Amino acid sequence: MARILALDYGKKRTGIAVTDPLQIIATALETVATDELIGYLKKYFASESVEKVVIGYPLNFDDSPTHATPLVDKFIAKFSHVFPQLPIVTWDERLTSKMAAQTIAQLGLSKKQRENKALLDSISATIILQEYLEAHPTSLS
Repeated sequence: MARILALDYGKKRTGIAVTDPLQIIATALETVATDELIGYLKKYFASESVEKVVIGYPLNFDDSPTHATPLVDKFIAKFSHVFPQLPIVTWDERLTSKMAAQTIAQLGLSKKQRENKALLDSISATIILQEYLEAHPTSLS
């Protein structure tokens, strides 16, 4: 089986998470500068088999677009052009940053470590991917 990769896309940084080859466990991979994301993904896809990409999709609680939604839409169009063979799934990312901040707080890290936005982004991507996996369980038969 190929991996599933998730992105918590942001204007400055993008958190990346990935599953194991059996698509059971979501793990934080890295946070990269958004302007370097396509290059990073090209290298990653050349070395790892990826089945699909889950992209966190920003919406307000009333399902209306947020200020970040057009930015993500633009990235999805670019991604589809560069990687036409890879299916994209958008996933509601409401509350993932808050959940990631709570997770970081529970880890007992120093204040400086808790303020690390790159850590927040990679954990947010992991939460997005884990939620996707829980909603779409794989059958290992």
